[in-house]
Amino acid sequence: MNKVAIVTLHGYSNYGNKLQNYALQEVIKKLGFDVETINFNVLELNKRSSIFVKIKTALLNPKKIFDFINRQRLNFLDKKLINEKISRFKEFSVNFLNEKCYELSLSELDKINDLYSYFISGSDQVWNPLYIKEYFKYYLTFAEKSKSISYSASFAVPEVSDEISFRIKPWLEDFNYISVREIEGQRIVKAITNLDVPVLVDPTLLIDKEHWIDLARVHEHKPKNKYILTYFLGKDNKTAFKRINLIAKESGFDIVRLGDLKAKIFYAADPSEFIDYFNDAEIIFTDSFHGAVFSILFNRPFVVFKRGNMNSRIDTLLSKFKLEDRHWDYVKEHENYFDIDYSHVDAILEEEREKSFNYLKKALGLKKEE
Repeated sequence: MNKVAIVTLHGYSNYGNKLQNYALQEVIKKLGFDVETINFNVLELNKRSSIFVKIKTALLNPKKIFDFINRQRLNFLDKKLINEKISRFKEFSVNFLNEKCYELSLSELDKINDLYSYFISGSDQVWNPLYIKEYFKYYLTFAEKSKSISYSASFAVPEVSDEISFRIKPWLEDFNYISVREIEGQRIVKAITNLDVPVLVDPTLLIDKEHWIDLARVHEHKPKNKYILTYFLGKDNKTAFKRINLIAKESGFDIVRLGDLKAKIFYAADPSEFIDYFNDAEIIFTDSFHGAVFSILFNRPFVVFKRGNMNSRIDTLLSKFKLEDRHWDYVKEHENYFDIDYSHVDAILEEEREKSFNYLKKALGLKKEE
């Protein structure tokens, strides 16, 4: 048996999630394995409707209650458009991801363990404390220790509570190999288990620019004119958009607003079209980790914004590539929107790729420990 299962967040609306899943799949395939992304529903955990799960998740963070209510209102008003986006994401998954779904009871979980040589949890926010209901999946509690690996797993927060630490300690200790995506994640694992684990780049960075461009596709509403790209997952920054609009006016550029329900013609773009939009943008404004990643991959000018308590991943990314001056506060002060130095990035990226491939080869039994 030479089969690897990827266990990651599953859905049909988040570009970063789908593209990191695709990237990790392609990397593992390159190492000589058959790869499936598995999604399994445990029957005993699905008795409540999804709306109640979403409400509970929102209540865990009071600051998100308003955003949750607003999203539900928009979802109701724009259901057709949302369904179109979901449909296009599913089409992408059918075409480019090898997905496998299981419906199991709690007593049947060990059946999955017998089907694969290795399980990899990651990347993305698989260890985010908000996903408590799904913890058993992302900590691979159903798998043997010798088969359990995490690749660039993210907690997405700078710290976790004592209650969460106590709960996940035995699960972390039952991994054969652990790597995380952020420095804060490294500190969390160290504090809980006293293990020193590596910080490795997101799998999207392990695939070269040419591979991504081959996957890209032009969206039917892509402007023929040069354009500024915005991609925000949190609340829009009104001050920033005043400046963005001014830059667009002065330069004669259009504005493409990805992921924004108010910008309806762009909203249902699929992951392949997302890639093309980033590759051709004159400049990108984003609060998204993967927005920053694809800006770096395509060497595009970009500006990043803080978003709640989920900044650790972007801070780690910018620090790793010595691009800390791309934060909005610095850029607006110096007005160096288009002025970005990428001359040093390729060397850093090659070093990080080598580090990640060496880790995966060891974790997957292809290379002996030194």
